[in-house]
Amino acid sequence: MSQTDSRQAIQGLYIVATPMGNLGDITLRALEVLRTADVIACEDTRHARHLLDHYAIKAPTFALHEHNENEAGAKLVDMLRAGKSVALITDAGTPGISDPGARAVAAAQAAGFHAVPLPGPSAAITALSASGLNDANFLFAGFLPAKPGARKAEIARLRPVAAALVFYEAPHRVEETIADLAALLEPERQIVIARELTKLFEQIARMPIADAPAWLAADDNHRRGEFVLIVSSPPPRIGLDAEAERVLQLLAAELPTKQAAKLAAEITGIAKNLLYERALQLK
Repeated sequence: MSQTDSRQAIQGLYIVATPMGNLGDITLRALEVLRTADVIACEDTRHARHLLDHYAIKAPTFALHEHNENEAGAKLVDMLRAGKSVALITDAGTPGISDPGARAVAAAQAAGFHAVPLPGPSAAITALSASGLNDANFLFAGFLPAKPGARKAEIARLRPVAAALVFYEAPHRVEETIADLAALLEPERQIVIARELTKLFEQIARMPIADAPAWLAADDNHRRGEFVLIVSSPPPRIGLDAEAERVLQLLAAELPTKQAAKLAAEITGIAKNLLYERALQLK
């Protein structure tokens, strides 16, 4: 958008991040684009009207959501070809981040149109900023699978990743998800439970991951709202070579920790206390 003319949007596709709860979190640039766009593509047009009416934005809207994104994306491209300026929003946060929009953006780009991103609210970044965790890296994993077996397999796959893990979760699945995280990840890890971010009952709690199921169960309110879950990076591994690690894992799977460490020390020649510490991690 031209900085010298704020009254007319330039033809193109604008990806507009919108508030997660507090309507005051929208940016000035987002308001400018929404007010001057020819049309606004919305995840839910009725939900969008709450925001648009609050700021007296009168642009026409049409629905673009996960169930119609291919068809609505084609409609969006036709509008761009007709010289229209189109703003894309979802119900909350940034389009395309565990929300509809990515396929529509790809369709517009394939048709030769530039997608202009407007930075703004994102639940993952908002939660990370207030987490108090000091991990050097993070991995945004979005929503874990709904089916228990697939969810556990995905957690196991992510376990060795050397980064804080960031998940979204719905209230009706948060207990199961946290129980699986606590059961499958190392007890030394911390978890941050952030719910209802930017809303009236916002809550951000950090605790050892083993304590999280009890924290949820302690108050019905702890299980309400939309959740961001952040799990700290895995604890540092004891430095063993590949063969010593293999021997210890085999023994630790069959024997008590002390016995496994003792036998591994006899086999590998590595100090027993070092192997014992690593065996505790494996358990």
